[in-house]
Amino acid sequence: MSYLNAPKNAPLILASASPRRQALLANAQIDVDEILPADIDETPLKSEPPDLYAKRMANTKAQTIAHQRPSGFVLGADTVVACGRRILPKAETTEELRACLKLLSGRQHRVYTGLALAMPNGTITTRLSLSKVAFRRLSASDIDALAGHGDGIGKAGGYAIQGQAGLYIRKISGSYSNIVGLDLHQLAGLLLAAGFRYG
Repeated sequence: MSYLNAPKNAPLILASASPRRQALLANAQIDVDEILPADIDETPLKSEPPDLYAKRMANTKAQTIAHQRPSGFVLGADTVVACGRRILPKAETTEELRACLKLLSGRQHRVYTGLALAMPNGTITTRLSLSKVAFRRLSASDIDALAGHGDGIGKAGGYAIQGQAGLYIRKISGSYSNIVGLDLHQLAGLLLAAGFRYG
């Protein structure tokens, strides 16, 4: 049984292919009826701040899938790792992963996750979560080990806090689940405000 149930048994649709988000929802016993990733242009606008980018991406994902599933609740989310105003990429190669880790080494950075819930009545509610993460200074051998394992490939900023990178993180401020990819506290507020009730 789902821990939080949609009103009138409307479906909950996740507009994301992220296995981390799927795992977070499953562990919280929030049942997703359909996973339908949104195919959108994720290029940041010129001089777009990372927090506004995260909200815009989440909103666009939710809107895109809501057009296809207007009778459901559509959850869009986007996680951004930022150093200052710089948005770090989802590391797709070992070289990108190494570049991200060198930038994050010995400093604090911010992780934003935008959340957007599109509802059957056509309205969309958005939220933004911020967490701060501090890596200890990474040696060349640390970076070699992380890059060689490849745990950060495909992840924003080139790392996954729930994986090997957690060994090198000395401090976090804010929501842990936000850093993984979905702030569960913010999500619960969104769902309850939309009429979801405990099962």
